[in-house]
Formats: sequence, structure tokens, C-alpha cells
Amino acid sequence: MSNTVPTLEVSVVVPLFNEAESINTLYQALREAMVLTGRTWEVIFIDDGSTDNTYPILRDLHYQDAHVRVLRLRRNFGQTAAMAAGFDAARGSVIVCMDGDLQNDPSDIERLLKTLDDDYDVVSGWRVNRQEGFWLRRLPSRVANWLISKITGVHLHDYGCTLKAYRADVVKELRLYGEMHRFIPALIGGYGARITELPVQHHPRRHGYSKYGLSRTLRVVFDLMTVKFWLSFLTRPLQIFGLLGLATGVPGALICIYLAALKLVWHQGLGQRPLLLLGVLLLVVSVQFIGMGILAEVQIRTYHESSNKPIYTIREALDSTEA
Repeated sequence: MSNTVPTLEVSVVVPLFNEAESINTLYQALREAMVLTGRTWEVIFIDDGSTDNTYPILRDLHYQDAHVRVLRLRRNFGQTAAMAAGFDAARGSVIVCMDGDLQNDPSDIERLLKTLDDDYDVVSGWRVNRQEGFWLRRLPSRVANWLISKITGVHLHDYGCTLKAYRADVVKELRLYGEMHRFIPALIGGYGARITELPVQHHPRRHGYSKYGLSRTLRVVFDLMTVKFWLSFLTRPLQIFGLLGLATGVPGALICIYLAALKLVWHQGLGQRPLLLLGVLLLVVSVQFIGMGILAEVQIRTYHESSNKPIYTIREALDSTEA
């Protein structure tokens, strides 16, 4: 008899921060939804440094149901870190993420899984009828979704929807930092993953209050710059820094040549010309950009060679069966 542990089909990852009032209702709905899928499953609740009764409730659920696993972080690290912890701990071949505030509906999971079976790597939820205020939530979200789609080239209507289904072998390759959890489809898309969207339900918040506000907008913009660099120039940073170096160096060189001609040919004084300072500044900045590019190239090569991280990913391989 084989002692191999059966592979779980689905791991549901749920980050929580001060959601004690929602947990039992969420668990019941989640259990009913997963039983209906007919697949083997587990749910991983991540207590992200909650200060209410979240952890004792999760601990009780774990003792009652073997499907329930609990990770308790030492402090509040944020949703990205909590999701990364869940990804690392997940044992299923498919990972489903969802919020713990009852705004995502567990009954949508079965539809996500069936869509993922159609040879997709990511199925992203799209909150078509979003139950939140227009000016402070929906409008900024629409602008952010448009901007992210344009810059990354991965077009989604709702990057902010946590309810998504991923193939574990794809998402486990990611290393998440900052507010990167919302960019996961874009990061995976950069490696050629197949991504689609599926309309999902969205309910008004029943308990507590939203942990997000307009203050996160600036963090999203900075992380978007990181994602763009990661997707487009990670393996060739000198191209972007060299381009910036040319953009500043060429005008600087032309200015300096022009001023040199004025001095040497027409014998004009240059001491009181602000243009001289501009030309020298542009040349110095150009040298700095190119130097940064060369250093970045060295670091990238060191990173790939020391970690044996490939610069490509293979979807599948058909090899010969001949010896």
C-alpha cells in the first residue's frame, strides 16, 4: 500500500485583520461552497496581527474542522505579506484568494475553478456591481485599473478584487513586497500566463470598516513603477538607464559644443551664462544614469547566476520517448 499523501486540489487563502465578527459566517459559507465543488480542499486563514478576538475564533475552527489551517503573524504586516504567507503554506494545486470581510461570495469559487480548468493560469474576479461609494472607492479604482492595464499591458477591469484563482505552480514562483498583491495578474502575465476575468458578486460590508483609504494611492503608484521595471527591464536594465543617459547626455553635449564654439571662435565670455551650468549638469546626470545602468546589469547577472533563476518559463514540454 502506498503511503503517498493525496494532493489537495484547492487551497483557499483568506487574510484577516480584525474580522472577528465575520469569521464564523464566512467559514460556514466557505465550507458549503467547497463541499459543492466536489474537490479536495483546505482553507488557510492568516491572522495578520489582529487585536480583536480573531485568533481565538480561528483556533476553535481549526480544532473543529481538519480542513482549517491557521497562520498567525507576529504583527500586522499588511495584505501582501499575509497573502505571501498563505501562498507559501498552500498545499493545493490551485490557490483561491478572497477577502475575509464577507464582501466576496464563496459561492463564486466553483465558477472560478471551472473557468480555470479551461486552460487558464489565472481567473480574476470582476466586481461588476461593486457595493461601495463612487467618489472615494469606485472612481479611484477605475482610474487605477485603467492606468495599471495601460502600463503593464495586462488588461483587467478590477485589479483590486481579491477573489482570484491561480495555478499554484505559477503563483508560488512570485516574491511579493509592498502592495504588490494587487499586481499579481500583471506579474504573472509578464511570464506568459493565460489570464481571464469573471464577473463575481460583491456584497456590502456587514461588520467593521474598510482598512483601505485614499492614502494607499501613492503606494500603488510607486509599486506600479516597480512592476513596470520588473516586467520590461529586469533582465536588461542598461536599456532603460542608457536611454535616460542619452536623453540627458545628447542635449548636454550639444550645449557644451555650442558654448565651446562661442568661446573659441567668437571669443565670447561664458562665465555669466546659465546655459553653461545646464550643459554640464546634463552631462553629469547622463554619466550617472549610464553608470547606474552598468551597476544594475552587474547586479542582475549576479542575481540570476547565484540563484540559478532562469530568465524564461516553460508552459509544457513534449519530449521524445525514445532512449
